[in-house]
Amino acid sequence: MTRLSTALAGIDAANGDDPNTIEVDGAHVPAELLYGERMSAMLARVYPDASELLQLAVRAQHIRRWEIPRDSYPMDRPGYLRWRKELGRKHAEWAGEILETAGYDKEEIARVGALLRKENLRRDAETQALEDVAALVFLAHYADDFAAKHPPEKVVAILVKTLAKMSAHGQEAAGSLSLSPGVQAALEAAIAQASATS
Repeated sequence: MTRLSTALAGIDAANGDDPNTIEVDGAHVPAELLYGERMSAMLARVYPDASELLQLAVRAQHIRRWEIPRDSYPMDRPGYLRWRKELGRKHAEWAGEILETAGYDKEEIARVGALLRKENLRRDAETQALEDVAALVFLAHYADDFAAKHPPEKVVAILVKTLAKMSAHGQEAAGSLSLSPGVQAALEAAIAQASATS
C-alpha cells in the first residue's frame, strides 16, 4: 500500500467508529465514513488534479466529528463559532496522528492541518477547493434533509451564505448537480438573491 492509501484507510477506520448511521441501499453505514467517501468522490469530480495532501484533508474533513457534538457548546452564534474552531483543531490533530503513522513528514501534516482549519480561505486555492467540495456535498446529499426541517426562507438564506463561500468554479459545479426540485428551486432563489445584492 502507498502512504496515501494507508492514510485514507486510517481515516476511514476512524470514521467507521461513528455510532450514527445512514441507510444506503438497505445497509446502515457509519455517517462520517459515508461523508468522507462522498467528499472524495466530489473532489475527484470537480478537482480531478487535486494534490495528495488536499485529497487527505477532504477525506478527513469530518474525522471523528461525533465526538464534539454541537450541543456541547452554547446554542448561539458565539457558541457555534467556538465549536467550529475546536472542530478544526481536533480534526487536524486526529488526522495528523494517522498521517504520521502512514509516513508523512511534519510539513505535510502541518499543511493538511491548515487545510482542515480552513486557513486563508479565498487566498489559498486548496483551502477554497476544500470549501467548494464541502458545499457541493451538502447540496448533493444533505440539503434535502435540511430543507425538510426548516422554512423555505431559511433554506434560501443558508444557500446564499453557502454560495458566498464558494469560488466561481464551485458555483459553476453546483449548477451541474442533479438536485431535487425543492433544493433546485431554493438554489435558484439563492443565486437570484445573491446576484441582486452583489
